[in-house]
Amino acid sequence: MRIRIVDAFTDRPFTGNPAGVLLLDAFPEDDWLQHVAREVNHAETAFARRLPEGGEADWALRWFTPATEVALCGHATLATAHVLHTTGAHEGTVRFATRSGVLSAAPHEDGSITLDFPAAPLSRAEIPEGLSDALGAAPLTAVDTGPDVGDLILELTDEKTVLGLAPDHRALGRLSRRGVIATARAEDPSRGYDFVSRCFFPNIGIDEDPVTGSAHTALAPYWAERLGRSDLTGLQASPRSGRVRTALRGDRTLLTGHAVTVIEGELLG
Repeated sequence: MRIRIVDAFTDRPFTGNPAGVLLLDAFPEDDWLQHVAREVNHAETAFARRLPEGGEADWALRWFTPATEVALCGHATLATAHVLHTTGAHEGTVRFATRSGVLSAAPHEDGSITLDFPAAPLSRAEIPEGLSDALGAAPLTAVDTGPDVGDLILELTDEKTVLGLAPDHRALGRLSRRGVIATARAEDPSRGYDFVSRCFFPNIGIDEDPVTGSAHTALAPYWAERLGRSDLTGLQASPRSGRVRTALRGDRTLLTGHAVTVIEGELLG
């Protein structure tokens, strides 16, 4: 079967967040899916199978990290939609049946794709004891992103502090559920982004995720409230880096970005 590696939330190879993508006739055993994700060894590998016509969704979609299956993944959804559109397997908006409900991906003439995801419910949280030491910086505030996402948003003093983080990943794992999103207001919005973030998910086998779509379902409402605008752009400042355009629409978050296929081959296992 064909396997592709797609860099998501970027229009240039070797940047953004890479994801494995496999289009299947049916889902094999979970152990096989997990073995493939471990072999690919990217943050997520997406497995999609076509559904019968006439239902609420066009494709079933699942995501696996090298360590476990996850309930929501933005960049691998973008990567899958990109593969469907560029290979001719699907035209127009595609609806995915997932563990987080039906998610849609709409292509645009400029090659970008907009994902329609649920916005994460946010609530104030206490900063766990020891978290500042584990992160390497003292957060101004902490916000919980709810049971579906399961992260802590930590706002830091400035962009420079976010960029300079060198956290203790093992300690972060003991102090969070899925992980930690460190964020700050952009130092200079004229550079084309409104806020900056870095995402650490040691509990699902990802010390630092390059660009995290699911995190932006929480970052979008968080920064929309603070900046007074519903349409924003976030820079995820990992070593690979990537930008996510966000638009808050009621209880939904629209995430827009590009993707590029960098590897295509045959899976023999």
